Amino acid sequence: MKIARNLLYSFMLFMLPWSPVAAASDLDKEKRWSEQIVDTLLVGDAVDLTAGENTFLAIYAEASDGSADQAVILLHGIGAHPDWPEVISPLRSNLPDHGWATLSIQMPILGNEATAEDYAPLFDEVAPRVNEAARFLLDKGSETIVLLGHSLGASMAATYLAAGEGTAIDGLVAISMGVASEQEARMNGVKALEKINVPVLDIYGSRDLNSVLGTVQKRSKASHAAKNADYRQLQIEGADHFFLGLEDALTRRVYGWLKTTFDQVSR
Repeated sequence: MKIARNLLYSFMLFMLPWSPVAAASDLDKEKRWSEQIVDTLLVGDAVDLTAGENTFLAIYAEASDGSADQAVILLHGIGAHPDWPEVISPLRSNLPDHGWATLSIQMPILGNEATAEDYAPLFDEVAPRVNEAARFLLDKGSETIVLLGHSLGASMAATYLAAGEGTAIDGLVAISMGVASEQEARMNGVKALEKINVPVLDIYGSRDLNSVLGTVQKRSKASHAAKNADYRQLQIEGADHFFLGLEDALTRRVYGWLKTTFDQVSR
């Protein structure tokens, strides 16, 4: 039973000793982002969550009908924040109109000069943050939780699930996910898909980055290797890596998949 599973997951998280997480993330930058976001937030409520000894920002928006039984956790891309104007803010603000609560969380970040490969150590900080986000939603009464990541956030989400962490996660939306690093296995979304069996929407733009477009077939083959019958790959024509000008189309495609996959009725 799903409710029993969620209660067990919440209990297991409560019982786990929260060992301090080495703060590879730039916590000062996180604080600056948080101060700017809270002052200008128009949709949703700012929430402080804690992973180990570190507090991080999350933005929660309940579904338009006030329900919380279906929810999406959003993971932004490299160097960004939970209300990033491209991809993340449109989705976290609009999905509640379709019956899905959203919780967008601050992911570990580095300074502006950092490269994608510099982010490898920060992948160790992903699980505690996502686990805390899932716990928050379980406490709200969520019974269906989907993880959604954009770019590096999609790789973080896939690695998290591939490691067997996401026992409370029912699905994955990977937006513009490529291979952040060939040398770092944990940053390889293709390899992660070989170990993911929850429903997956692999969505990207026809004008996406080469690292995304160049791994389209590899991602599909990886999902077939996992024997994931609930994997779907979808291209949005004309979209770049940030879906500029096509935010509404992205929302429709994501919501359409959520509705179809989880048997939702339009609210």
